[in-house]
Amino acid sequence: MDDTVRLSDGTTLHVVRDGPPDADVTVVFAHGYALDHRCWHYLAADLPTAVDHPVQVVAYDQRGHGRSSAATARTATVDQLGDDLAELIGQVARGSVVIVGHSMGGLTALALRERHPRLFQPIGGLAPKVAGLVLLATGAGERAAEVRAATGLAVESSASRIPAVIDKLMWDLESLLGSALIDLVTDRAHKAMVTSMRWSLFGDDPRQDDVLLTLRMIRHHWPKTMALFRTALDDYVRHARLSLPPGTPAIGVAGERDRLVPPEQVAALLDGIEDATTFVLPGTGHLLPLEAPALVLPRVTAVVHAVQRRLREAT
Repeated sequence: MDDTVRLSDGTTLHVVRDGPPDADVTVVFAHGYALDHRCWHYLAADLPTAVDHPVQVVAYDQRGHGRSSAATARTATVDQLGDDLAELIGQVARGSVVIVGHSMGGLTALALRERHPRLFQPIGGLAPKVAGLVLLATGAGERAAEVRAATGLAVESSASRIPAVIDKLMWDLESLLGSALIDLVTDRAHKAMVTSMRWSLFGDDPRQDDVLLTLRMIRHHWPKTMALFRTALDDYVRHARLSLPPGTPAIGVAGERDRLVPPEQVAALLDGIEDATTFVLPGTGHLLPLEAPALVLPRVTAVVHAVQRRLREAT
């Protein structure tokens, strides 16, 4: 079901909801940079039948993305995205929440933890509001920033503020297909796009439909939204850290062939967190929600089940 959530500053977030709104657990999917809620379509469809008890599933377009309100130079920050997520949770989730964040969506979850720590703390013996976390292709720290720069994915100039590899890819595709881009796909052009996207964002064997969907999403956000958020993302990733209260189930998932966020960066982010586990998915790249939903689903399910057990034990 399509819905709209209005935030305190007047921004509207486009939301897709499924399952009972009064469920004990709501799973919130937060997408990555230059993507939107559609990247979750496999997982959002499969999760309700994969878990033991009914859950509400919420996938939303982050500020400045998809069908949500546009961002500005002032609001295109990771801190703002964290605040948005806090408001979203307050409006859509009656029970506990499991956040599943991909890339920038994972950083959004980190900002939520930093700026709204009470959401992660048990209150009166009850489970915390945010009770579980799954981070897909999410890394942070100076080393993560260095990797981004080495792969050409950090800011290349103050004028464009778009990662060089994506900027070049979009210009090449524009030249190849003309202004209609995706709508004028031919078999020959399709092959060229798959080749380009495989190198930068995907692993060994992406489905062509997933590559086309990714191109549609990137095209929708290029160049304005991508330029708006680029500097904020590169700055935030250098300093972001994660800490969680004891007993919070947390899982990191990395793509073996991810050029943006190598597996060691995902593991480093979760290092030192009690009971946190990192999984590396063979042959996959950065677009884990599209490339490997069947491998990601059990990890999300595991965290949901852990939260559901905690809720039962608390009653």
